[in-house]
Amino acid sequence: MALRKAEECENMEQVRVEIDRVDEELLDLVAERFSYVDRAWQLKTNPADARVPWRIRQVIDKVEARAKQRGLPPELAVALWRQMIGWFIQYEEEKLGKRIEQASE
Repeated sequence: MALRKAEECENMEQVRVEIDRVDEELLDLVAERFSYVDRAWQLKTNPADARVPWRIRQVIDKVEARAKQRGLPPELAVALWRQMIGWFIQYEEEKLGKRIEQASE
């Protein structure tokens, strides 16, 4: 698939092709990030370990700064990351809770 910059797109078909390409790449990156989250819960011992406020703040601050550098509305980036982080925390808490339940059986 050809890579076109947004300003090089001459019609909606070209724009949609590029959006689809970017969506694929984003999904690949989210899947990669998920693999690290999946590993993280395996290294933790307590469901409370899933929510680390200082780390959440660190990630959000980096995302906000990067968004500003890239000309992306930081509110959009922060909202997306907060949603993703919230889902990942819930995932880790559930996995850690199940591990504890299985260990007590």
